[in-house]
Amino acid sequence: MKELKCPKCGSTFTVDEADYALLLSQVKNSEFEAELARRMHDLEQMQQARQQAERQAAQAQQQAEQSRREQQFNEQLTAERTRLVELKNQLAQADQQKQLAVAQVRQQATEAYMKKEQELATLRTQMEAQLKAAQEQIAYYKDMKIRLSTKMVGETLEQHCANEFARIRPYFPNAYFEKDNEVVEGTKGDFVFRDSSDDGVEYISIMFEMKNENDETATKHKNEDFLKKLDEDRRKKNCEFAVLVSLLEPESELYNGGIVDMSHRYEKMYVIRPQFFVPLITLLTQTSRKSLDAKRELALVKAQQIDVTHFEEKLNTFKEGFARNVRLANERFSDAIDEIDKTIAHLTKVRENLIKSGDNLNQADKKLDDVTIKRLTYANPTMKEKFGL
Repeated sequence: MKELKCPKCGSTFTVDEADYALLLSQVKNSEFEAELARRMHDLEQMQQARQQAERQAAQAQQQAEQSRREQQFNEQLTAERTRLVELKNQLAQADQQKQLAVAQVRQQATEAYMKKEQELATLRTQMEAQLKAAQEQIAYYKDMKIRLSTKMVGETLEQHCANEFARIRPYFPNAYFEKDNEVVEGTKGDFVFRDSSDDGVEYISIMFEMKNENDETATKHKNEDFLKKLDEDRRKKNCEFAVLVSLLEPESELYNGGIVDMSHRYEKMYVIRPQFFVPLITLLTQTSRKSLDAKRELALVKAQQIDVTHFEEKLNTFKEGFARNVRLANERFSDAIDEIDKTIAHLTKVRENLIKSGDNLNQADKKLDDVTIKRLTYANPTMKEKFGL
C-alpha cells in the first residue's frame, strides 16, 4: 500500500499498488505532456527568436553591405570627379598652350611675311632698276641702229667693244685683244682675246664675233645663223671660248635676259648683249685663273712630250734603219739558204751517184772474185788445152 498526501488539503490517504501505478502513470503522462508542451513552446519561442535574430542579422548585414557599396560608390564617384577636374585642368592647360603656339606661329608667319615683303620690295626695286637700265640700253642701241647703216652698225659695235676693253685694260696687263686679221681657210673672226700669267703661261683665249643689222634690212638674221662659223673660227685659231656679241633678235627674252650658254650646241660658246661684254670677260678670266697651275703643268707636260717626240723620232729612225738592215740580211740569208739547199740537193745527187757507183764496183769486184781458169775454160776444150787442163 502506498500513502499519498494531497498537496492542496494536506490530508493523507492510502492507495494500493495498482492504484498507485495508475495514478503515477497519469501524473507522468500529464507532466510529460505539460513538459512537452512547455518545451515545444520554448522551442517555438527559441525558433522565433532565432529567426528574428537571423532576420535582424541579415538585415544588419544587408544594411552593412548596402553601406559598404554606397561608400565604395561614393569613393569611386569622388575619384571620378577628381579625375574629371584634373582632365578639365589639363584640357585648359592644353588649350592655353595651343593658343600660345598659335599666337607664336601667327607672329612668326607675320614676321616672315613682313620679311618676305621687304625682300620682294627690295628685289622689285632692283629689278625695276635693272629693267630701266636694260630698257635704256636697248633704246640706246635701237637709236644707234636707226642712225647707222648696216655696215656701220657692225663696225660701231666692234668699236664699242674695243672701247669697253680699253677701259678695263689696266686690269689685264698681259692680255692680247686685237682684230682677227689672219684669214684661215677663207674665214676669220672679229676679235681675239688672250691672256697669260707673268711667267708666260696662256690660261684663257676667246674668239669674238660682233653681229648687228639695221631695222630696214630686208633679210633678218638670227644668232643661230652665225654659231657654226664662229665655232669653226674658234677651232682654227685654237681658242678655248667663243662669244657672239649680238644685237640681233632684239625682242628675244632669251638673249635679253643675260649671258646665254650655248654649250649644248657648240662647246664653250656664249651669246651676249654688248652690256655683258666686260662682265663675261671678267667671269671667264677669273674662272680660268683658278686652273692656271694645271695649265702650267700641262705646258710642262707638252714640253716633255716634245722631248719624248724627238726621242721617239730618233728611235723610230734607228728602228727603221735596223729593220732595213735586218730585212736585207734576211734576204741575203734567204739567198744563201737557197744556194745551200741547191748545193745540198746537188751533193745529195752526187752522193746517190757515188753510192750507185760503189754498188756497181762491189758487184764488179764480186764478179772478179768469181772469175777462175776453170770457169773460163768450162765447156771450152780449146782453152782447156791451152791452159793444160
